[in-house]
Amino acid sequence: MHIDIDKDICIGAGQCALTAPDVFTQDDDGYSTLLPGHEDGDHPLVREAARACPVGAITVSETAS
Repeated sequence: MHIDIDKDICIGAGQCALTAPDVFTQDDDGYSTLLPGHEDGDHPLVREAARACPVGAITVSETAS
């Protein structure tokens, strides 16, 4: 799967980091970012973290095999 964070939409609510702290964190400005190695990773809470985002800044898509 591929995870994309739209930095233009993100408001830094931090729901993603609270939901999936092994995948998401917040940068120095408070905006969501992926932890290294998770750009195309699979984690059981990624989709839940995307749903938890109050502004829909996180997109999760399947990658072609």
